[in-house]
Amino acid sequence: MTPKGKLIIIGGAINTGSFTETMFGLPQNMNFFERGILKRITTESSKNTESRFEIITTASLIPEKVGEEYIKAFAQLEVHNVGVLNIAKREQANAAENCARVKAADVIIFTGGDQLRLSSIFGGTSIHQILLDKYQDEAIVIAGTSAGAAASSKNMIYQGSSKDALLKGEVKITGGLGFIDGVIVDTHFVQRGRIGRLLYATASNPGILGIGLGEDTGLYISNGNTMEAIGSGMVILVDGRNITDTNLTDVEMGQPVSISNMTVHTMSDGDVYDLSLHQLTIHHPKSVSID
Repeated sequence: MTPKGKLIIIGGAINTGSFTETMFGLPQNMNFFERGILKRITTESSKNTESRFEIITTASLIPEKVGEEYIKAFAQLEVHNVGVLNIAKREQANAAENCARVKAADVIIFTGGDQLRLSSIFGGTSIHQILLDKYQDEAIVIAGTSAGAAASSKNMIYQGSSKDALLKGEVKITGGLGFIDGVIVDTHFVQRGRIGRLLYATASNPGILGIGLGEDTGLYISNGNTMEAIGSGMVILVDGRNITDTNLTDVEMGQPVSISNMTVHTMSDGDVYDLSLHQLTIHHPKSVSID
């Protein structure tokens, strides 16, 4: 069944919601605005600047600060109907008042932080089911940055160092929020050298497409399978369907893993990948002639 909702997943860092490891200054944040990701979230919503936005700060360790920054960020875009839901316990994710707010929202944004907090606090709750239903049946926009992006898929990476990622057992995977199936998402991808994490995750389940989101970069996903790259950086796709051999099941825990014939694509702003056809269409902007 084709979902009516739209999904926007963002690699994080420059986004105002990603304060968990590094604080970023105004010039970098201004680049984020100029590239238009927050504006794209707004224009894709059903009522544009009049839409009701709910910012879910559950993943963050500093939810009040993150919520304030989002309110200020959207105010620059003339979006003022913005609320913050700091849900820290599962009982709050079942509370009638919070459920009513989610039901009334046109846009839901999951901020950065720890994706395991999102899956463990929301999984199987009333709000989780409301969001799954709204994504299927309504023109809602669900956006996630950093942890919010990683938790958007059915399969979710929640742990694993970059330098040891291709050692058997290093990368930890669990279930995410399940707005999209057939993919697994990693964030802060280029800057933190997480290619090994995605290679391992895809090798362990070659039927899913690995998505690596660079910082200040995202994917706008419509119809459940059309993925358009947005932002200033790169998206890396890792396709394991054509893997010819791997020693994953043969080596001991902690030993290096070998993989043969993994396919890798890179996407930048305007490129489109069709999940159903496994086909990438590269956007070729008109070159500027210099006299």
